[in-house]
Amino acid sequence: QVQLVESGGGLVQAGGSLSVSCVPSGSIVSINTMGWYRQAPGKQRELVATITSGGRTNYADSVKGRFTISRDNAKNTVYLQMTSLKPEDTAVYYCNLAFYSHLKYQNYWGNGTLVTVSS
Repeated sequence: QVQLVESGGGLVQAGGSLSVSCVPSGSIVSINTMGWYRQAPGKQRELVATITSGGRTNYADSVKGRFTISRDNAKNTVYLQMTSLKPEDTAVYYCNLAFYSHLKYQNYWGNGTLVTVSS
């Protein structure tokens, strides 16, 4: 069973920076995509950023230029560095891991970590 453990997050003032990280445990295929999604109160979960094991990244337009996703393949750890934070970035941030194993698509979620940006 794969589990994702997130760390980081917290409270920060608008314009500040914060980082979150995610470490998976369990049986993981080395070729995978890891990413961050977020869900604000009363809103649907949305993509923040993803990164493949080959280093290809994808960002939501709302965070481009402010957030940076990176990963350490040796540790299978994914990081999200958030700068120039805005109150509208306030949300629970969820780590996601996706890969194919024996032709079956596997998709896992962390429990989420809260990021609060005060104005």
